[in-house]
Amino acid sequence: MLFPMSTSVSPIPPGFQSLSLHLNVDGTAAYIDFLKNAFGAIEISRSPGPGGKLMHALVKIGDSMLMLNDDFSTEFHMPPVLRGNLPFYINLYVPDVDATYAQAVAAGAQATMPVADQFWGDRYGHLRDPFGFNWAIATHKEDLTPAEIQERAAKAFSAGHP
Repeated sequence: MLFPMSTSVSPIPPGFQSLSLHLNVDGTAAYIDFLKNAFGAIEISRSPGPGGKLMHALVKIGDSMLMLNDDFSTEFHMPPVLRGNLPFYINLYVPDVDATYAQAVAAGAQATMPVADQFWGDRYGHLRDPFGFNWAIATHKEDLTPAEIQERAAKAFSAGHP
């Protein structure tokens, strides 16, 4: 074994959770600027790579780390980074969803579901950022039991809207 395992180092780096998002982005430097303007992201680091691209970047939004890198599909003969309606949402809890939603729209995000109170106890809305990523922005307002959520969901869906 070349490098023995150290028992004094945490298996999860400081500031990270067990599950962390790492996005491949076409234009990471510009995306970092968007994240700063839209969500108050704090840039932690960036590592330049060939041709002015970023091999790795790290930002912090709220209490969570987000890892980023530029699209290196050409250099590594991989499929290109997709843009558009990607099949996932980045969920962000904030103290004031209405203010954060408005700030993100002002920074260039597209409103795709207006903020509204939801049956599960969150005030919640959807955005699509200029780089094609979908965001679900929320403020938790009520602690509900599973039975209360199910009852509210049944009423919401019977009224024709979730």
